[in-house]
Amino acid sequence: MSTKISRKIPVVGGLFTWPAEQPQLIGTKCLSCGSYFFPKKMSCNNPACREKKVEEARLSPKGKLYSYTIQYYPPPSPFKYQEPFKPYGIGLVELSEGIMVTGMLTTGDENELKIGMDVELVIETQYLDEEGNEVVNHKFRPVK
Repeated sequence: MSTKISRKIPVVGGLFTWPAEQPQLIGTKCLSCGSYFFPKKMSCNNPACREKKVEEARLSPKGKLYSYTIQYYPPPSPFKYQEPFKPYGIGLVELSEGIMVTGMLTTGDENELKIGMDVELVIETQYLDEEGNEVVNHKFRPVK
């Protein structure tokens, strides 16, 4: 009898450092105007920028919860989630680089969330794929 070994794989490659003890989102920074972007861009999206050349940048793993909502129903296909479905938060997080990024929150309990609270990046299982692998994604959790 063989035992199937599951592994953890990122939902999309190149969104965050993986594997990593202290994960970071991977974005880009414009070499001319200094604007940051997530996810990565091929060129600067700032309309006032003339040069448009960007380089890969690791983004701060901590930020402030700017806004959030609770997802009370399963997302439509092709998005996948862990069964059985549980409500989860989706947050807009302001990072120290001055950009806002969206991500799932580790809780769907509105009593645990507060606008302006400190949050930190974590990598957690989003769902199990057909082979039993844990598909991981970036999420933000409240800093205790």
